[in-house]
Amino acid sequence: MIENRRRFNKQEYNDRVLKTRKAMFDKDVELLIVTDPANINWLTGYDAWSFYVHQCVVIGTDNTLFWFGRIIDAAGAAMTTDLSAENIIEYPDNYVQSEQEHPMEYLAEILQKKGLSNSKIGLEKDNYYFSARAAESLYRGLPNAKFVDANGLVNWQRAVKSSQELIYMQRAGQVVEKIYQRVMTVATPGMRKNELVAEILHAGTLGTDEHFGDYPSIVPLLGVGEESAACHLTWDGGVIPADSGICMELAGVHARYHTPCSRTLYFGQPTQEYLDMEKMVLESINITLEMFRPGNTCGEVADVFFDFLKKQGFDKANRVGYPIGLSYPPDWGERTMSLRRSDTTVLEEGMSFHFMPAIWLDNWGFEITESVVVTATGAKCLSNVPRKLLVIE
Repeated sequence: MIENRRRFNKQEYNDRVLKTRKAMFDKDVELLIVTDPANINWLTGYDAWSFYVHQCVVIGTDNTLFWFGRIIDAAGAAMTTDLSAENIIEYPDNYVQSEQEHPMEYLAEILQKKGLSNSKIGLEKDNYYFSARAAESLYRGLPNAKFVDANGLVNWQRAVKSSQELIYMQRAGQVVEKIYQRVMTVATPGMRKNELVAEILHAGTLGTDEHFGDYPSIVPLLGVGEESAACHLTWDGGVIPADSGICMELAGVHARYHTPCSRTLYFGQPTQEYLDMEKMVLESINITLEMFRPGNTCGEVADVFFDFLKKQGFDKANRVGYPIGLSYPPDWGERTMSLRRSDTTVLEEGMSFHFMPAIWLDNWGFEITESVVVTATGAKCLSNVPRKLLVIE
């Protein structure tokens, strides 16, 4: 076993499995087929770029716990998990991207052999990695099972971070600090957008002297000038002009744990509208961070932000944040709670969020965001990138 590929001790994984089994029991789910790679990793430690093919972890309220994946990925499961050889189950390569047969048909046969075919089975029906054909294959292969939607069941168990998880997120915060230091060193008008992104990706992978940088679940997002009104644009080969603003949504990553951080960069002397927006956004951040306390709800946090914004004459049509932590492409959010007025989820110490008071207008945008962890006294920021409009004159 390669020791440095296991990110947590065995007891932490055992605790996660027990926590998940309790949640399954509470929801009357006997068997859970986990296809979200972040949930697979969280439960077992499995970590590889294999989520483009069908794979899963099967966990039961009994002692069932096994990894199921492509034959050539079984070695990766052995290297990154503590699962025994009999609990690393592979399917033949002829099932990969085949129109004639599906890996979930093979899984159904395994569950039949294990005497689990009559179980009440939970599926993660609304995640990026589970297809309609996968579900149909299971329904046909297990006609005596009862299937229920257990989407988000494991995600919710991940909401409160352990001390080791927070260490990884703090290290990711140090990585994103290095990224912005590099940006401020090399960014200049006349540079092509792809050149700037190359520097960002290099710095993010290089990490710090002590801790490696992992790949982000979302590529660098940036909008230059009027493009900054669109929040999810990537780059092209266009030149960054002088006297322009650029919004950047980036993340530092370590051991698959993400610390996102957005900043707005201005080349030249900032216009008054940028300075006025900076002042308003910084004030909104300061008053809202105080709300990240145990016992407050996500909606109450959002209320403070949106009420302040409304007094300034602005409306923001989207949520102002979401939970973060361990993730794989295409998203670094945990897909559970949201910082919006209607969310009644109660904050607990150890929850972590990307707090996103970004403003997108008709022809420009402005972003200053923070990744935070809930503490007894308020929000603790996970990175220390200067919280201001970044200016290169």
